[in-house]
Amino acid sequence: MNWLSTIASKVAVTAIAALAALFALSACGQVITLIPTTTPVPEAAATLVPPTGPTAVPTATPAPYTPPPTPTPTDTPTPTIYTVVTGDNLGRIATLFGVSVAAIQERNNISDPRTLQPGQQLVIPSPVSTDGGPAGVRPTPTPIAFSHQRVHFSFTPLGGLWVLGEVENTSAFMLEQVRVGVKLLDAQRQILAEDNGMVLLNLVEPGGVAPFAILFEEAPKEFASYIIFPVSGVPAYEGGYYRELAVDELTSEGESYSAYTVRGTVRNIGQEEALEVQVILTAYDPLDRVIATRRIAPDHNVVAAGGATTFTAILVPFGGPVERIHAAAQGRRYPAGN
Repeated sequence: MNWLSTIASKVAVTAIAALAALFALSACGQVITLIPTTTPVPEAAATLVPPTGPTAVPTATPAPYTPPPTPTPTDTPTPTIYTVVTGDNLGRIATLFGVSVAAIQERNNISDPRTLQPGQQLVIPSPVSTDGGPAGVRPTPTPIAFSHQRVHFSFTPLGGLWVLGEVENTSAFMLEQVRVGVKLLDAQRQILAEDNGMVLLNLVEPGGVAPFAILFEEAPKEFASYIIFPVSGVPAYEGGYYRELAVDELTSEGESYSAYTVRGTVRNIGQEEALEVQVILTAYDPLDRVIATRRIAPDHNVVAAGGATTFTAILVPFGGPVERIHAAAQGRRYPAGN
């Protein structure tokens, strides 16, 4: 068994020598670290996260509406309306009511007296005394009443305020020259700011609506309530307008809260040529409030009878999301006798 002892002694001596060598290397600043071989792990499949919709932008809570004071009938009577008959002219009508021809022209937006037509309705202004004041025969007429609806407020980054909405013609007259006013009030119902603007439709039929957009460039940072009231609105002379226009093939592309590209076709379904054709676009949110509106010219603003033209427009909503977009077309006809 001596040879076995000899082999064991040699193995022990070899192991001790190896350990001594490792300690010697360590003392010289060299450290050997054994890195185990790793088995490659396949990467997980890429997951496409669909983009989420834009974060809803909170809109300001509309201030409570303050009804305007009820006018006194004796101070604000119904306007005097005269219907033109065959053979009439502005001189005869002016003499009949004791007013000037210029006053009738200005009140009814008549640029050429020769366009007067039988059946046309005129608003007769108040007579004026020799000293320039009201003669007292007839009080100053007030605008024909109309109501408002679907109002939306939107502050701008520059400190302005957009007031958007619709007016509804609650009268029995076809109205034109419709202008609406807005007053912003504090808690004591004192006026903080006031402005007005025309609706975007030239002609508003009984029961019909027309959008408006009024910008307060320097608006108060806050207000307690508001008043929306009629500024002007007179019975329309329909003969100057062309109403046989229809909009179809309406499409839109865009995000709920960002710009929309709106396209469509305007068709002349009447028997005459339509002039000065325009398209009025209005966008509504889920609460049915007006959040965008604009008036544009189509690709061609003169459309022959039976013809059509297309339009493309960018509509930027104030708030959102956009629930629906409405389009209407309006135009004029050639003056009689041309």
